[in-house]
Amino acid sequence: MTGDWIDSLIILLIVFASVLLSFFQEYSANNAVNDLKSKLQLNCQVIREAKESTISVSELVPGDIVKLSAGSLIPADGLILVCDDFYVNQSVLTGEALPVEKKVGVLDENVSIQERVNTVFTGTTVYSGSATILTIKTASSTEIGQIATQLSKQLPENEFERGIKQFGYLLSQIMLILTFIVFAINVLLNKPAIDSLLFSVALAVGITPQLLPAIINITLSRGAKTMAKAGVIVRHLTSIENFGSMDVLCTDKTGTITMGSVQLSQVLDSSGQASDTVNLYAYLNAKLQIGLTNSMDQAIIDYKSFEINQFNKIDEIPYDFKRKCLSIIVESNQVCTMITKGAFDSIMHKSNHILVNNKIEKLDSTYYETLLSYYQAWGSQGYRVLGLGTKTVEPKKQYPLSDESDLTFIGFLLFFDPPKPDAKETIETLNQLGVQLKMITGDNQYVAKHTAQMVGLNIDRILTGHDLQNLSNEALYQVIDQVNLFCEVDPSQKEKIIDLLKKRNHVVGYMGDGINDAPALHNADVSISVDSAVDVAKEAASFVLMDKNLSVLKNGILLGRTTFANTLKYIYITTSANFGNMFSMAGASLIMPFLPLLPKQILLINFITDFPALTLSNDSVDEDMIIQPKRWDIRWIKNFMFIFGLISSFFDYLTFFVLLVLFKVDQSVFQSSWFTISIFTEIVVLLIMRTERAFSKSKPSKTLLYACLLVFIFTLLIPVLPLHELVDINQIPLPILSSLIGILILYILTTEFAKSIFYKKMRS
Repeated sequence: MTGDWIDSLIILLIVFASVLLSFFQEYSANNAVNDLKSKLQLNCQVIREAKESTISVSELVPGDIVKLSAGSLIPADGLILVCDDFYVNQSVLTGEALPVEKKVGVLDENVSIQERVNTVFTGTTVYSGSATILTIKTASSTEIGQIATQLSKQLPENEFERGIKQFGYLLSQIMLILTFIVFAINVLLNKPAIDSLLFSVALAVGITPQLLPAIINITLSRGAKTMAKAGVIVRHLTSIENFGSMDVLCTDKTGTITMGSVQLSQVLDSSGQASDTVNLYAYLNAKLQIGLTNSMDQAIIDYKSFEINQFNKIDEIPYDFKRKCLSIIVESNQVCTMITKGAFDSIMHKSNHILVNNKIEKLDSTYYETLLSYYQAWGSQGYRVLGLGTKTVEPKKQYPLSDESDLTFIGFLLFFDPPKPDAKETIETLNQLGVQLKMITGDNQYVAKHTAQMVGLNIDRILTGHDLQNLSNEALYQVIDQVNLFCEVDPSQKEKIIDLLKKRNHVVGYMGDGINDAPALHNADVSISVDSAVDVAKEAASFVLMDKNLSVLKNGILLGRTTFANTLKYIYITTSANFGNMFSMAGASLIMPFLPLLPKQILLINFITDFPALTLSNDSVDEDMIIQPKRWDIRWIKNFMFIFGLISSFFDYLTFFVLLVLFKVDQSVFQSSWFTISIFTEIVVLLIMRTERAFSKSKPSKTLLYACLLVFIFTLLIPVLPLHELVDINQIPLPILSSLIGILILYILTTEFAKSIFYKKMRS
């Protein structure tokens, strides 16, 4: 607009180079993340050409026949062909809190989604039972896909994103105030309006850390690559930062603290004696059920096999997490028997008789106390105890849930899941890193307490699911920090615990792999699952472990803190240096007859100094910066920026005094000198401020050091390169250059001293 074509082209070239550099870095980062995500695919069981196979959900097409079971994430909209006690959680689509029963049938196609009981929808989850469906719609043509194309639901902000937003607000306020004041005063002083406007805008650009998005993406993508080598797939990049900020980790017991390879240890009758009869009934229940696949049923099948051809399965009442039991109805010799296996409390609640010495007796209080004493004794030894009940029923095609009552208690199944060898060491490491571990499990309190003690978890207080029901949210909010063992809880209670911990201002992680862990995984700041988890758990998780190795947690936390520390380094360094330079130039512009720097020179300073700043993403981090959780602290950033920015400005004005008063330089020499010293001070402050220690006691990475040296050399060479005429940078006389070096050394000493005082006072 002003007709200054050369300056315009130079500025456009600098901006284009910055954008190009940022683009390639972010493009590379995104490609790396996509490569990692490709290793983690959701699969489904399909029947094609009369053959059952496993394929990726992305390969699913209309016409495929898909088999579903409890825990499955439904991959497509489809019609139900066959189902058995099939319940689906479709709250993501309809908002219904409770699971909905689905059935085979024909409905009017104009009915609402809630009324389509013969149809399943993409993104919903199988709560219990099993079904076979015919795929009708996939991808964007599904109900949820059509909604997604119209309105993309925004995920709740996590801790890292909130910090970035607050930091953005801070910078915006400073830029607007500084730009307006400088422009207004320059105009009042009768300086050219266009030049004043360009200078003010250049100041705003100068104070902005333009490469922050690139720095964040590069740092996070490198973190994701490093974690992938350790067997962790990162599904959400910003969660890496949250991993470092996490101060509470909640974890399920089975498969995380323990080996997850459940073994059936003993099969006992109601008197505590080994029993083949009880074993047979347990085998029938485990072998014939077709609902939720689980390790306990497999352990029963592996323990001892039986010939069961004489038994015909009639019906099944599948397992769900509220009843905590599963019933199979079989027929043999024209007698129909219901066999119910489940949590000890559930079976006892449904039983009113007991089998003792092959005689059925009434389950009175004496028998009840005896059975309870067995259960508590075995639980305190670390066994998970299931009960088994039976009853003779009338033959019919289907048995409702109400039939699951009036059972005869016949025996116990004792399972043992040993703790992982590295569990105790990992818990000790987490404590040293400032992360509190809380165990949340559906197991009974006796087994959970025994496991916790075996892995060295100091139990401060225990709450059961029953306790949670009786406590108000306010009461639980007051005590939740003191509780580190939650037992006998259901999925909704796990979710409630996570929510209350977040309200207590904790950054909360959750580790689990079952369908009952999905709500808690979805709500946690850091959600961790495993590759062998059910689909819905993997979909809800931010991190997926390819191997159930607890030591990965330590590496993830340290990597998250390293990533966060390097991100903060860039923010501290660039904002304080830029603020100091811009504040100095703004002040100088008010008292000097010419601009201290041309707009193109300001942009070139930013461009040159961003090269070493990019290498901060791979910089080494001092141990004391990652030993405790770190969180965004805008007050800290603001204080850092103002204090060290003003120190920088003091030396800037000292430089102005030396150049204008002592050497009486003209505009060209002043701008060349000020351009050079600005780059030097920004590189020096980068090396000093990258650590809280003295510079001599913390070595930067070689990449960072070499990048800084190259910038120093390049800056000194600019006056003799063809580039110097385009950016109006000329050679600096040796006496002036020597004075600038002296000011630089004094600046280094002052900044080191101020840094030590700043960190002491901020932490006191």
